[in-house]
Amino acid sequence: MLAPYPLLAQQSDPAAVEPSAAEPAPGSDEAIESMETVVVTGVRGSLARATELKRDSSTVQDSISALELGKFPDDNVADSLSHITGVSISRTAGGEGQRVSVRGLGPEYTLTTFNGRILATDGAGRDFAYDVLPADVISGADVIKGAQASLTEGAIGGLVNLRSASPFDRTGQHGALRLEGDRNLMSEYDGGKLSAVYSNTYADDTFGVLVGLVYAKRKDRTDVAGNDGGWSRNADPNDESWLWGNTWGGHIDPDGNGVLDEDEYGLIGPGQFRVGSILEEKKRTALSAKLEWRPSDSVRISVDGLKTRLDSPQVGYQQSYYPLFAPGRWSNMTINDGIVTDFTMDNPDPEMRLNPELLNQTEYRVVDTDLYGVNGQWKVNDDFTLTADLYRSTSSRYSGGQDSYVVLRMNQPNVARIWLDGGVPNVQATFADGRDLIGGLAAGQFGADDFNTHYFSLAGDNIDDRITGGAVAGELFVGELGIDRLKFGVNRTDRRKARDLVNNALNGGADYYSGGNAINVGDLGGSVISDTFNLPNFMSGVSSVFPRSFLGFDVPGYIAALEAYDGNPRPGGGSYDYAAAAPVWNPLQSYRVSEKTLASYIELDLSGERWSGNVGLRLVKTRTTAQAWDAEILSIVEFGAFNYSAVYAEPSSVYQESEYTYALPTANFTWRFTDDLQLRLGAAKTMARPAVSQLAPTNTTESVAWGEFTQIYGGNAELEPYSAKQADASLEWYFAENSIANFAVFRKRIENQITTSWEPGQDIGVGPIVDTDGNPVTDGPTLFNIMRPINGDYAKVHGFEAGLQHFWESGFGFRAQYTRNWSSSWVDDEERPLEGIAPSVYSLGVMYEKGPWSLGATADRTDGFVTAINVLGGGYNEEADPITWLTAHASYNVNDDFTVSLEGSNLLDEANTYSINGNPLLSQGYYRYGRSITVGLSYRF
Repeated sequence: MLAPYPLLAQQSDPAAVEPSAAEPAPGSDEAIESMETVVVTGVRGSLARATELKRDSSTVQDSISALELGKFPDDNVADSLSHITGVSISRTAGGEGQRVSVRGLGPEYTLTTFNGRILATDGAGRDFAYDVLPADVISGADVIKGAQASLTEGAIGGLVNLRSASPFDRTGQHGALRLEGDRNLMSEYDGGKLSAVYSNTYADDTFGVLVGLVYAKRKDRTDVAGNDGGWSRNADPNDESWLWGNTWGGHIDPDGNGVLDEDEYGLIGPGQFRVGSILEEKKRTALSAKLEWRPSDSVRISVDGLKTRLDSPQVGYQQSYYPLFAPGRWSNMTINDGIVTDFTMDNPDPEMRLNPELLNQTEYRVVDTDLYGVNGQWKVNDDFTLTADLYRSTSSRYSGGQDSYVVLRMNQPNVARIWLDGGVPNVQATFADGRDLIGGLAAGQFGADDFNTHYFSLAGDNIDDRITGGAVAGELFVGELGIDRLKFGVNRTDRRKARDLVNNALNGGADYYSGGNAINVGDLGGSVISDTFNLPNFMSGVSSVFPRSFLGFDVPGYIAALEAYDGNPRPGGGSYDYAAAAPVWNPLQSYRVSEKTLASYIELDLSGERWSGNVGLRLVKTRTTAQAWDAEILSIVEFGAFNYSAVYAEPSSVYQESEYTYALPTANFTWRFTDDLQLRLGAAKTMARPAVSQLAPTNTTESVAWGEFTQIYGGNAELEPYSAKQADASLEWYFAENSIANFAVFRKRIENQITTSWEPGQDIGVGPIVDTDGNPVTDGPTLFNIMRPINGDYAKVHGFEAGLQHFWESGFGFRAQYTRNWSSSWVDDEERPLEGIAPSVYSLGVMYEKGPWSLGATADRTDGFVTAINVLGGGYNEEADPITWLTAHASYNVNDDFTVSLEGSNLLDEANTYSINGNPLLSQGYYRYGRSITVGLSYRF
């Protein structure tokens, strides 16, 4: 079972040996000594250890273990977790697992710890991004779905505890060296990895050292299509949630009478879409070490550290289209079921034609994650043990002003047609000089003179997350009245997270070179636009009509050309000065959050002839202090169609404080019908805190730039944590060696779940829109839609999970799992789907392991689920479509020291796709990663 405090979580894995009836108690000195000679490796051994961990746990839990020293089942920890019953993952660029959801509840309901210590993160939330951590530094992971008072609070879906290896897992000298090479069949990119681990014990096994090193370099490509500007939907007087609509150039008007007719209520049409590819060069470096001293049977002290760096810059080459409706802009419209599925754009006005765009999008992501700690245990006497732990966890990412979203806009007259037939929208354009968009790009017929400067967003945030934690705990043997042990402890955590957004939206720099101030790219000189290029197998799984060739330009070269253009007259007045468009600190989305938590607990371990259990109470007191900034909008200036800039007053600081105390009772009970059949029951009150960013009263109106007048609030310090009353029941049958059949049911009632409110048409004190000379171009105040996170009323989640695992003497085996849940939430007595919850996840794995051979394949499937609610009014929800991820492996032990392996990932070549209400005509996103093959060579001693 997972130890309830950090020290025990770092001790030798109690399942690191093949279990038998004659073995000593897990964790005892005798068991530790026996590990030197009895070790099981490989997939079968890993699953056997995981089964024993589940069997011996004190609450509902599933685990995964390393195949051998320094070798995890998958290259990514998240991918391995996805094989566990009830676990699903989300993926980042290249298809790599990044965030974990348990029993359908999203990452914000999940807490990740490393040896019982909370890991700092580089994101806005608390959910851990697993792509920053190489799998090679992990020896095991436990997904705790129940609750115990002695476990760290902060998880409603599940607590994921990652475990590192100890030099005392196997005394003496041991090590491993691995080389891997991989290739993605879609992108035709290659990568490689080197990992090494060494452990040894000295001085009659009283002192041990373990060190590990990982270096990996890989190129990834993700083909993408999406709707950054979303879909346009007319106002609907019959829909209280959509009385104003979100069309930007007047309501979609097929008959051209200028009146919103009844048959036009809620009519939907394309707003913006893009197609392209994201290229990433990912480098990972990790150093890990543990020093452990055991001078006597009663004292153990360890010092350990982990240092990782993820360096993964991304550049996206995309083509972007803004066919937003405006009177006279669309003709020959076709309407099907309330959706405009076909139209032509042939207005000669330069602002009314399609104007295809080149979009270069970059992300500078370099994340440093460190964790250092010291841990000690003192066995005062045979009945009483004290433990203590002190650690520091940090994560930092400095990308301020280095991320880009830069657009060059075509300036040639053309006639275009847009149509929808499911999936990515289709686009064709023919220019007045006879060139065709698709064929012209493929033939290299377009160059710098065909483009003007346009949107020029430089952004990025600097994030520092620092967690200092300490724990003192005790365990007292009682041995009377059915009480085995009394456990108690105190934990103190001080978390400080700071975000500084650096961009050029607040100062209007993003629009500095657009509209009437646009520059013909040919006049910039140099080589801003490079040659035409093609990506192998680009969007080969999509049949839609759109350009498949790219014109490349890089942002540094573009910036250099803009700086060189300084001093030329600017049509809007004065001379061009790049410094006026450069990124600056944006206080409106920057924050400082301090969170101090004091937790204490008491827990009783109980047992009888055929039963065992525990009851406990955890008291948690948290104090939060948040600082953010606010600034009044003085005016909104129109530079052209769908091109605006907000002028702000000087910012002022906003401070908020809050404090809350929670009492979290827990109870777990296990009844053993036989040695192989047991029933596990659990009940608890749990909590999960809001994302750190949601505790700061930040706000943004950046959408004003493209004409969507929405003010988005990030949160406030008074948001209450989620809390849940939960119950679990699990029946587990260990019907054969290393085999299990289990069935579990669970129920959670979540209070104060955080959701989003939508308040359309609000007067926030902004006057009419003005032109560049300050003259009003609209009447009355400018109305804004307001979005803000709020505590909803409550949510309900219930479901069941089933698993089956079995091995035969022949070497064949399989494992299967299925989880089904039902969920809903209520806000102001209105029932809504709970966002981010997959209704079902399931997987099937088959394997063969005998002699030198190990073969296996696993398919993990996540059903479709709601990712965002009310994106076009009540009942119009964004949904992720189902996806199946198939992996396979084969390895051969050449001898006792050398192993060669072959692994395949995403063998079905699946893509993540999103739509509104599952309607393929209303596509929201497409992400394809391609198949990957990895070849490895291992040496161990």
